[in-house]
Amino acid sequence: MTSQRTRDRLIQRLADAGIADQRVLEVMRMLPRHLFIDEALSHRAYEDTALPIGYNQTISQPYIVARMTEALLNGGVPQRVLEIGTGSGYQTAVLACLVGTVYSVERIKPLQDKARGRMRELKLRNVHFKHSDGSFGWPEKGPFDAIICAAAPEQVPPELLAQLAIGGRMVIPVGGEEQQLRLVERISEESCQQQTLQGVRFVPMLAGSIR
Repeated sequence: MTSQRTRDRLIQRLADAGIADQRVLEVMRMLPRHLFIDEALSHRAYEDTALPIGYNQTISQPYIVARMTEALLNGGVPQRVLEIGTGSGYQTAVLACLVGTVYSVERIKPLQDKARGRMRELKLRNVHFKHSDGSFGWPEKGPFDAIICAAAPEQVPPELLAQLAIGGRMVIPVGGEEQQLRLVERISEESCQQQTLQGVRFVPMLAGSIR
């Protein structure tokens, strides 16, 4: 079930769903998503669905990974990207194939350790990891050209906004029971503009919680 034909079918579904950026589609065609989930679920790796990865976390639906990555790249290829919520490392790997450097923050150490091993296996050497509360970002490495979040705060954290460079873009799910995927663009030191991309469902961003 991990054949190239199976992967190609997933990519065609993403294109049919409106993903138009060929760079994103080709990277997702190439990356072995089955490496990022437990072997027992590998037969479902190329379904367009979220899957459990343990610790009450999931690997995101491929369409959402593609949608968020495409939105991030629409402003140009960012050189420094902050990722909040490494999880399995799949979104991390997609980014690493497309941008300069990825700085990825994860609060659950066993997930981070597995993701680090997957980056080594895939020979992706432009990823740096931090075990920390993601709501604070990684201020000592900022500002960032782009920020992408795989967990939903109730509101956009001001700490993350402060780390977004002028001209930078943040893609983040926001809300509680009802969540919206938002694109936040920093226009100047004092102002940002936001637009809603679509409704989504992510795990909540748990401030002050590391494991």
